Amino acid sequence: MKVVVIGGTGHIGTYLIPRLVNAGHEVICVSRSQRDPYKTDPAWNAVQQVNIDRAAAEGKNSFGSQIKALHGDVVIDLICFTPESAAQLAEALTGTVQHFIHCGTMWVHGHSEQVPTTETQPRKPFGEYGINKANIEAYLLSLHRENNFPVTILHPGHITGPGWHPINPAGHLDPEIFIRLSNGEAITLPNIGMETLHHVHADDVAQAFEKAIMHREAAIGESFHVVSEQALTLRGYAMAIAAWFGKEAQLHFLPWQEWKKTVSERDAELTWDHIAHSPVGSIEKAKRLLQYRPRYSSLQAVQEAVKYYFEKENILI
Repeated sequence: MKVVVIGGTGHIGTYLIPRLVNAGHEVICVSRSQRDPYKTDPAWNAVQQVNIDRAAAEGKNSFGSQIKALHGDVVIDLICFTPESAAQLAEALTGTVQHFIHCGTMWVHGHSEQVPTTETQPRKPFGEYGINKANIEAYLLSLHRENNFPVTILHPGHITGPGWHPINPAGHLDPEIFIRLSNGEAITLPNIGMETLHHVHADDVAQAFEKAIMHREAAIGESFHVVSEQALTLRGYAMAIAAWFGKEAQLHFLPWQEWKKTVSERDAELTWDHIAHSPVGSIEKAKRLLQYRPRYSSLQAVQEAVKYYFEKENILI
């Protein structure tokens, strides 16, 4: 099949596009060509590269028509963040595409209430990103119900892998936390460290997109969580990373209002977003209908990213 991947040089596309090529698909990668994939692979030599600045094209109301002109059997949208952007593309593709796969987020659920969270639970998003993604999901699924638009929505957790920093045990992106744990130094976590993070390796997310194409009939009209088998508490995460380095975690705790004063404003903002959501996603539906089988646990996904970072920065353990 001819598969068009929008935003194909990012985290997910780095792994997804080689998977699609190796599975025998004709692949077109649409991007602004401002960066290379995080990981090189010979399969990229078989990929047709198309340069489109999405924001500029959407401003001229031409993005949907440009994607339509590529005549993809399958269109995968990895970088859609507003309902208006989703509508421009979906309306252009209605009646012409066999399968449209949108990358959502676990953030559509808002605060975790009953865990593990299933896809059928009510959407109660908060924050601009989660609200927009939930509205996109609602719009695309309504388009399926009303016009038989062949959509599938995949909701990843915290995507990680070699080449970018994972959300750390304190809930933000500063890699210094991993360095301190590797040295057996103390770190301070918010509250009592029982909030949760649910990482997923980028290749497992890519696997889910590939499986959605393979199991098209079961996937169309559905949303799926794409995470690892189990989430991690902040406390458990820190202890496991320290143990991986052969150290015992030295953990201190502070109430949120005190803790946030110990970090930068940006780190506090990120941590609050993560612990307020505290995602724990069920993947039973994806396992049943898509045959999704994550290769990495949350911890393994993080370890691969941290190992890459330490080697790149010549950090000795």
